Amino acid sequence: MKDSLTTAEILEPYAQALMSLAQSQDQVDRIGEDVSYLLGLLNGSEEFKSLLVSPLVKPDSKKAVLRQIANDQVHPYMSNFLMLLVDRGRISFLEGICKQYQSLLRQLKQTVLAEVTSAVELNDEQKEAVKQRVKGMVTAQQVDLETHIDPNLMGGVIIKVGSQVVDASLRGQLRRIGLRLTRSV
Repeated sequence: MKDSLTTAEILEPYAQALMSLAQSQDQVDRIGEDVSYLLGLLNGSEEFKSLLVSPLVKPDSKKAVLRQIANDQVHPYMSNFLMLLVDRGRISFLEGICKQYQSLLRQLKQTVLAEVTSAVELNDEQKEAVKQRVKGMVTAQQVDLETHIDPNLMGGVIIKVGSQVVDASLRGQLRRIGLRLTRSV
């Protein structure tokens, strides 16, 4: 309940505001790149994430770090947006706001997100094959992949698009064979 309340009351309005700004200035794709860049930083550095959410770190210190990180990497609109989040005490929601913006961007571009779990890292050819398979499953013009590694799969992939799941993993195939054998007994 708390998560949906957070999404509805905090993440969505800020992501919508950022999207409105990006659309009005014809910067939707550029802001999308900035959002991906920031998510990469947040996922790659626990120290950075901790700094942003810590109530002990003063807003001016957070702004200084964000300016240093953003420097020439992000559009000035995004830089100003980050400063606004610090001023309003909402910078701890940056990750959620960025993910919500990506969701809005996917809707705008008729793109779906496919979560792909595999035993090993997929090469470019395999990723393209997964994208084509997903396009066949849903009506979307583009497919964004979010890949995860799970060595327990032994082989194959699990593709999740919304509520649809395609289990093409070796573990899933073995489970289905086991179910068939127990039914025939």
